[in-house]
Amino acid sequence: MKNEALFRDKPVWTAIFSLAIPSCITILIMTIYNMADMFFVGMLGDTAQVAAVSIVSPIFSLVMAIATMLGAGGCSVVANAIGAEKKEEAKTYSSLCCMTSVIIGIICSVVILSSTTSILNLLGANEDIMVSAYTYMRTLAVGVPFMLFSTGFASILRAEGAIKEGLIGNMMGTVLNIALDPIFIFVLQKGVVGAAIATVIGNVVSSVFYLYFIVKKATVISVNPRFAMKNPMSLFHILAIGLPNGISSLLSGFASTFSNKLLVGYGTDTVAAMAAAGKAVMVITMIHMGICMGVQPLMAYTYGAKNGKRMKEILKKLLLLTVVFGTMITIICFMTKHELIGLFLKNASAASMGESLVIYLLLASPFMGIFYLSTNFLQACGKALPATIISVLRQGGILIPCLYLMEHFMGFTGIAVAYTIADLFSVIIASISIILVIKSEKYLRE
Repeated sequence: MKNEALFRDKPVWTAIFSLAIPSCITILIMTIYNMADMFFVGMLGDTAQVAAVSIVSPIFSLVMAIATMLGAGGCSVVANAIGAEKKEEAKTYSSLCCMTSVIIGIICSVVILSSTTSILNLLGANEDIMVSAYTYMRTLAVGVPFMLFSTGFASILRAEGAIKEGLIGNMMGTVLNIALDPIFIFVLQKGVVGAAIATVIGNVVSSVFYLYFIVKKATVISVNPRFAMKNPMSLFHILAIGLPNGISSLLSGFASTFSNKLLVGYGTDTVAAMAAAGKAVMVITMIHMGICMGVQPLMAYTYGAKNGKRMKEILKKLLLLTVVFGTMITIICFMTKHELIGLFLKNASAASMGESLVIYLLLASPFMGIFYLSTNFLQACGKALPATIISVLRQGGILIPCLYLMEHFMGFTGIAVAYTIADLFSVIIASISIILVIKSEKYLRE
């Protein structure tokens, strides 16, 4: 297996950084990728086209949630199987991920293309937005199978140790999308449709690159349908392991909707202030996530190999890395909060509110790495249910009631406090879960 020595023999710090750094870069690239369409369309000065991008985004957020489920679940189970020296099983898992992404992608494309107007009405598109949103959505719909495949296999490649290839494929799609956006939008005067065309082309190129690598160079991962046919029911295991990632993405959107509905009662400036505060601390969360998701295949491989000594060393060093990093970046964000909020808000009143809100959002940031470490460890060990429960509690079960409760007692400030409370409780619950798993696994107690 490509780079199997990295998982099995390399010093733990070397393995962690070899996996975590490319993963963090990928996470940051994906953020830029997701912002590119809105940024360039916004330069047109046509609010209807900007609104079209916003209106359509929930549908493709759902598509990305499915891709994340397949990618995270597939990466974990493939790495686990490789660690346990079950290469045929690993081929079955990767082949199932390929077939599923293509089949679900085609189904989604057909549904979107045949029900575009109905879907847009459901999403709240008015007459001004409808024309732009209609063409934007239909163009993106054509590329859904490629979107699912490229996003999923960017993660699955890491299970074989193909870290560099996963990063290259991701960067190829992103750079091409960003380069083509101004060409299609401004030079060819396609407007919002041009942004969609650039996105589709970016995903196609990434998919072709990943497919070429798997067919020509991969030693374990396979897209051959005959492996999937050996045990198609294994798909449910893949989806169960990846469910926490998918459900977290979906619930995050729901939580933002509830939060905005409460904030809008305090005026537009308050909504903008909270949005800016959230963006100011987002990089901390994203890098925590990138570190732990990047190292997940290492944990899954080690779990499959039942190497308790190495697993405990991985967990201790990841805990140290995330807490130290989280604390350092939190301090930097606190000291530069005025400048950070100023990047997003020019209105003095809104910026002042943003600075006060960001303080509350930063309180839990040093410890959020523990949450992501716990959920990724649980997934790596095949503990899908507790990982899913923790994700649901953080973004739904704890957060949403807290939003209404804290807003009632503290006004709009309470909404920021609610996020901190939900994060801290989730860290505690996640920590208890990981301790219970360690105590229940004989190879980790030795």
